[in-house]
Amino acid sequence: FHFIGGLMKFPIALFVFALCVPNVAFSQSEADSKAVIKTLESWNQGWAKKDVELAIQDYAEDVDWTNAFGDRFQGRDALKQGLELIFGLDFVMAGTSGRNEFEDVTFLAPDVALLRSKLVRVGQKTSTHQAMPDRHIHHLRVLQRRDGEWKIISHLISQSHEKGMGPDQ
Repeated sequence: FHFIGGLMKFPIALFVFALCVPNVAFSQSEADSKAVIKTLESWNQGWAKKDVELAIQDYAEDVDWTNAFGDRFQGRDALKQGLELIFGLDFVMAGTSGRNEFEDVTFLAPDVALLRSKLVRVGQKTSTHQAMPDRHIHHLRVLQRRDGEWKIISHLISQSHEKGMGPDQ
């Protein structure tokens, strides 16, 4: 009976090991985490300086980008043209963005990462130059390591509002 009891423990140990393997397989080095988070710097600095090239330096050629207003640009060239237009709109570029409130990295595979961040933009204007309430802007980026560099392949921007409040209230 002692032998049978040992055999019954084996499947349980195998199950526990199987649950742990994905976490071990997708744990990344501190250098990978820092490299992924560093992509936020060029984006944020690009916006602050109205420098499109700086803003998109970490984006892949085949990026898929959607902003909080549903504008979608597919491909780095399309994103560059879209940001050139956006950066030229004085009411959009009015105001400032603070530091990111959070920067969360999750590795889905050794060469695939999700990067979530949030910042608050203060002092932005509407197209009629009316003051907007502070914008709580969330970013979800998917990055892939390509040729040894982390490149953003998808970027979705959303905006949250106080519960029960819309953007114009």
